[in-house]
Amino acid sequence: MKSIIQVLPALDQGGVERGTIEIATALQQAGIPNYVVSAGGKMVPELTKIGVEHIILPVASKNPFKMWINAGKLAKIFKEKNAGLIHVRSRAPAWSVKWASQKTGVPFIASYHGVYGIKPTIKKLYNRVMLQGEKVIAVSEHVKKHILANYSCPEDKIIVVHRGADVNKFNPDLVSAEKITSLKQQYQIPEGKTVITLVGRLTPWKGQKVLLEACRQMKNQDFICLLVGSDQGRTEYHQELEKMAKDLKQQVIFVESCQDMATLYAFSDVVVAPSLEPEAFGRVITEAQAMKRIVVASAHGGACESIQDGVSGFLTPVGDASALAETLDKILSMTPEERLQIQNQAYDSVHTHFTIQKMCDKTLALYREFLKD
Repeated sequence: MKSIIQVLPALDQGGVERGTIEIATALQQAGIPNYVVSAGGKMVPELTKIGVEHIILPVASKNPFKMWINAGKLAKIFKEKNAGLIHVRSRAPAWSVKWASQKTGVPFIASYHGVYGIKPTIKKLYNRVMLQGEKVIAVSEHVKKHILANYSCPEDKIIVVHRGADVNKFNPDLVSAEKITSLKQQYQIPEGKTVITLVGRLTPWKGQKVLLEACRQMKNQDFICLLVGSDQGRTEYHQELEKMAKDLKQQVIFVESCQDMATLYAFSDVVVAPSLEPEAFGRVITEAQAMKRIVVASAHGGACESIQDGVSGFLTPVGDASALAETLDKILSMTPEERLQIQNQAYDSVHTHFTIQKMCDKTLALYREFLKD
């Protein structure tokens, strides 16, 4: 049987890396031989655990000479592993994959995981490699629209495959009261206190400042604001946020990382995603919804696909702290019955449209089109 080979820069952390392992797992379960090529990283043991061979190659390099060398090495790998299809997930390795594909005749497809910058012109030319395979997977309708608006690409070449939430992991029935109490104690959150949570690395475009300003403007001041994410070296921005937090009436808690996100969502009353730039998809939103949480997000990007405003969550104008404050006050003043209705709608939406199983089923269906021979 022909094999599937996934190629990405590295396997350290992130949605692209997680998606790679999820697809590798699905391929294993389907009995389809598969391999992953990357420069390595801390997530490699997860592949080893499921019995998928990882092949180390410095495909993260943007050096044209190294990319060309990688192409030759990839061509050998394609032949040795009897590859029937290559799935590349990033631009630098996509160039090497393209050249290796030309040498071997093995087709490739590419996943467009984000909205890449198109200026200067050379950058747009660099990005085009992602559209030169047999098919393009866009992780949302938002990404598909971006491709069609900026590149000459036939619409029928693009397949939208939304990222999915792991509903087995993000399952409210699996989070015990003991887990919630323990994690709250760890973060020093008093029992019975309303919690408003933002999950995302500390970087300006994630909108932490918008949320803190909204907190200042809210009429309801009886809550705790939880900011979950590492500054990844952005110490000045982190310090700015801490300074803003000190000026607020309510407590703001910074959490660098959390190993039990399901429990964290479970005790959050509202999850906020106030990004200033559009998210390609926004997995945090669907994970929180799977935990029956009410999510408020900026009205752009993938959030507009996972949230039906006023039904399965709320959308607010980008960067508008006043509108966000008004929406948060509205949510906190709802009756338990009103909240539950939105929570259930969010839960149903994820299970209907945005699960890992649906993502894997759609991706494997595409793979099988190339493995028929």
